[in-house]
Amino acid sequence: MTTEIARSILPISGTMIGICTTLIGLVKINESIRDQTQVDEYGALVAVAFLASAALSYVAIRLAKVRPSLARRLERVADAFFLAGLLSLVILAGGFAFEVV
Repeated sequence: MTTEIARSILPISGTMIGICTTLIGLVKINESIRDQTQVDEYGALVAVAFLASAALSYVAIRLAKVRPSLARRLERVADAFFLAGLLSLVILAGGFAFEVV
């Protein structure tokens, strides 16, 4: 059983959580100057998606030798959360850039 995908997702998800946190901080600074937006709340939800991705990939790595079939399923779910987080972050950035959200 290989956990290459999970081993790639884990560190990148941590980085993406940091990017979401930075986004939230920058939005808070911007909100003190301009109108209130909901980008920070959406950014926090995206960070939770990346957190779920990181946690599931970590568990998949840990279970790879003990329960390989469960590890494969967890790896797929982690991959789905990761891709959903990436897509959400791009949509959020686009909405923020065009002042939709």
